Amino acid sequence: MPLWAQLESALKRRLDAGEFDNRFPTDSELVAEYAVSRHTVRESIRHLNRRGILRRERGRGTVVNHSEFVQPLGALYSLFESIESSGVAQRSKVLALEERNDETIAGQLGLPADAPLLYLERIRYAGDEALALDRAWLPMAVAGPIITSNFDRTALYDELERCCSVRPDAGWERIAPVNPQPAERTLLEMRRGEAAFFLERLSTAKGRPIEWRTTTIRGDRYHFISKFEVGVAPPLAASAKT
Repeated sequence: MPLWAQLESALKRRLDAGEFDNRFPTDSELVAEYAVSRHTVRESIRHLNRRGILRRERGRGTVVNHSEFVQPLGALYSLFESIESSGVAQRSKVLALEERNDETIAGQLGLPADAPLLYLERIRYAGDEALALDRAWLPMAVAGPIITSNFDRTALYDELERCCSVRPDAGWERIAPVNPQPAERTLLEMRRGEAAFFLERLSTAKGRPIEWRTTTIRGDRYHFISKFEVGVAPPLAASAKT
């Protein structure tokens, strides 16, 4: 690893331990502490800034970025609304918006194997930071009109309601830890060894499956929280196999 990357890893470990929550060192202090050049310090800080872990503020220098997103479980939520409600602008980079056929996905949606599907793939950003790689499949018979929609700053469910007069009202979601593939790490601006969440979601509207979605979301910026109360929990429904 180049020297700046070694310093970045060392600083990331200390940041994860909460060592710099009150104050982050100046460039001069890091130069003295690690016996490296100012260029090496600035390069490592630049990468931490790009990853959204640190940010530069006028008059304060480098500070720790505590912008993390928390999503309660047990509710049908929109990633767009989760980010925007935290006071951070959400945007997307659309990688694909097209008609496709996929026998496995069609089965998840209860459709014939050759049923046409609308496929939407996006990188989701919180501010300038890549947060999630999102892939959604919907029946063309339901979602066909949104194939011409602009999803740079638009929520999928809002477009479904606006263009197709339908909106998911129920569903299930499965969440598991994952080490992203190299191509996904590049898109999400993650380093090797950093973990993510992998989400699978089946959404329905009035009992009809209308969306199958998979999302790879950075584990260092997004957290899930569950609430529970005293009482008897209902049985857990069996999830579909993929």
